[in-house]
Amino acid sequence: MAFNDLSFLFIFFPAMVLLHALIPRPGKNILLLLGSLVFFSWGTPEYLFLLILMILFNYVSGLQLAAQKQAGDTVGAKRALIASVAVNLLLLGFFKYWGFLLENLNALFGSSFSARPLPMPIGVSFFTFSILSYLYDVYRDKAPAARNLLQFSLYVTFFPKLVSGPIVQYAAMEEQLKTRTPDRMLFGSGARLFLIGLSKKVLLANTLGTTFYGVTALPMDGISVVSAWLGAIAYALMLYFDFSGYSDMAIGLAQMFGFRFEKNFDYPYVSSSITEFWRRWHISLGSWFRDYVYIPLGGSRVSTGKIIRNLLVVWFLTGIWHGSSWNFIFWGLYYGLLLILEKFVLKNILEKVPGAIRHFVTLLLVLIGWVFFFSPSLGSAFLWLGRMFGIGASGFVDSTARYYLSSCFIVLVISVIGALPVCAKMGNSLLHGSKRSVYLSIVWYAALLMLCIAGMMVSTYSSFLYFQF
Repeated sequence: MAFNDLSFLFIFFPAMVLLHALIPRPGKNILLLLGSLVFFSWGTPEYLFLLILMILFNYVSGLQLAAQKQAGDTVGAKRALIASVAVNLLLLGFFKYWGFLLENLNALFGSSFSARPLPMPIGVSFFTFSILSYLYDVYRDKAPAARNLLQFSLYVTFFPKLVSGPIVQYAAMEEQLKTRTPDRMLFGSGARLFLIGLSKKVLLANTLGTTFYGVTALPMDGISVVSAWLGAIAYALMLYFDFSGYSDMAIGLAQMFGFRFEKNFDYPYVSSSITEFWRRWHISLGSWFRDYVYIPLGGSRVSTGKIIRNLLVVWFLTGIWHGSSWNFIFWGLYYGLLLILEKFVLKNILEKVPGAIRHFVTLLLVLIGWVFFFSPSLGSAFLWLGRMFGIGASGFVDSTARYYLSSCFIVLVISVIGALPVCAKMGNSLLHGSKRSVYLSIVWYAALLMLCIAGMMVSTYSSFLYFQF
């Protein structure tokens, strides 16, 4: 089940909201947990028992960690942490990387190992990282061990963040699991944010996807320079509106049930450096790698050589997290090297470069990075980049490029404007600036809802891109 699924919008979501409003406070967490398990089972019911076992294992592991820390057994606590983390990572590795491992073993040793492909549990990367943050926070006394199994289970499975995040740390959610207070203002702001996210997905990302998938379906020897650039730009905007739209919907849903989550995107395409871009893109994942990998390795308070090592480790792992293929690993190391160049080699030079040029170069480097992200292999990524810069292209522009450009031009313009903070500022001033704007706001959000429903009914279903991760 996805947030842009009609069954979610007209069956699951209304039922959850109604029941949550009617039942007394002690039963609200039980309702949300049961609803979250149904939400998980809708996509991969065969893994429900596995999810429950993971919850029980990590609940007991957290209690054991806390008991050993309290008893002063730091060695035992460290061993327990390593063991519990290893179990979670092995499970994640089995589902995401087993086929990739066998493929590379076969290529290396000429063997013929094979494995039957298995469906991946929905959200396995996200809820595993949530669990790992919990275990580490208990170990370093940043958060207490969960004593209430119901609250811990809801933390792991809460359906708004289950499938594609944001990755909420237990310390940030622990108190809300006990004493949150839903109110009308929070519900209203959550509903508006949900509709904005739904509009990003249905009206922009899906429309841009039509162009992107059409262009990438062309034979490689028949792609012009303009087509190649159009495909890369369409993907960059599609991925942003797809994933930021999901994040808006998830955060909005959480607000409607009384939870407050931090934003996950902050207009990344206005960035003037790669460092700034990754502070604005998928903020919760970046924070996770910073808190649980980069800082434990020493962060920036070590020698230059170790800082470089730490950055490469973080970005190698970031690449692997996104997918089990060499192009994702290359993509991660690509950004690691760019950040090293920014931090150590070009720092003094970049400070003297005009902001507009730094912004242009940043967008160019990000576009190149997305080519490695969407390509099925490293070879195809380099071929696509070659077409973008005229190598092997069928010309600068052709009739196919003109067709796709004309068909998506209006959506491209709207998307570019929508990716800028000025759009949100203008919207807030028009829709929330005065008492009269209340009526305009009602009409606007009702129109967005109607357009989204129409779009969902007439178009082919399109899942969120980050579901695959």
